[in-house]
Amino acid sequence: MRKRTVIKWITALVVVLAGIGAYSVRSKTATNQQSITAVGSTALQPLVEAASEEYSAEHSGIFINVQGGGSGTGLSQIESGAVQMGNSDLFAEEKAGINPKGLVDHKIAVVGVAPIVNDRVGIHNLTTRQLIAIFTGKITNWHQLGGKNLPITLINRSQGSGTRVTFEEYGLKGHESAVAQEQDSSGTVRQIVSSTPGAISYVSFGYVNQTVQPISLDGVAPTEKNVMDNKWKIWSYEHIYTRGEPKGLTKQFLNYLKNRHIQTTLFNKLGYISVKDMHYQRTWQGKISKGSGES
Repeated sequence: MRKRTVIKWITALVVVLAGIGAYSVRSKTATNQQSITAVGSTALQPLVEAASEEYSAEHSGIFINVQGGGSGTGLSQIESGAVQMGNSDLFAEEKAGINPKGLVDHKIAVVGVAPIVNDRVGIHNLTTRQLIAIFTGKITNWHQLGGKNLPITLINRSQGSGTRVTFEEYGLKGHESAVAQEQDSSGTVRQIVSSTPGAISYVSFGYVNQTVQPISLDGVAPTEKNVMDNKWKIWSYEHIYTRGEPKGLTKQFLNYLKNRHIQTTLFNKLGYISVKDMHYQRTWQGKISKGSGES
């Protein structure tokens, strides 16, 4: 009896110790897990998503949650401290209702924005004046411009979109687009344009593919080289804002995005331009000067 009792106590002790060991391993694993969240610009979203996947694959226990919602959402979320990174096509100073004080700007990339049309339209080039007339509702059918007899369907990004602000400021020369259907996502815009005869909208270069027709303006094609030389005027910086100087995982990930290797692989693959490769820079007030403008 005594021997059986001793064996039972030893067995119970082994079970307890095993449980403590398992708990310790689980606790250590949980401690090693880190996560941060980036929210905002859908123009920047594909790059941050792709980079976060690569970074997480190289660093065990790291999770970077990337969400869209538009530049306005990114700026408001980082201003309130709800996320670690706010992605934006706009300078914080450009966005009404945002207090830039305390926000730190990290210029990650440059993107061009191109007008796109459904491939049945039959138009490949417009003048800036014609583009403005289309988006302000003065021209309503493509046959007025030498294209097919199709009514023009405008597709806009939502009011919180930095892509829309960039397009209206530099593509429409400050004119506001006529009232039209609005979409929160660049991917949704492309899908609607590709499936709607007569449709026109605008997306960052990374969203242009064979399902839609990009439009040249005044004989200038929407290419990365033309953006670098400021011949194509419709472009913007892609910013990641932090609340104060970044620390920990946020700092490490931002450094990863600025790594030259990433900028010559992911950037090229996804249609982004390194800030270092720009031959011109632009201030938040829109002033252009020679130089890369690297931050």
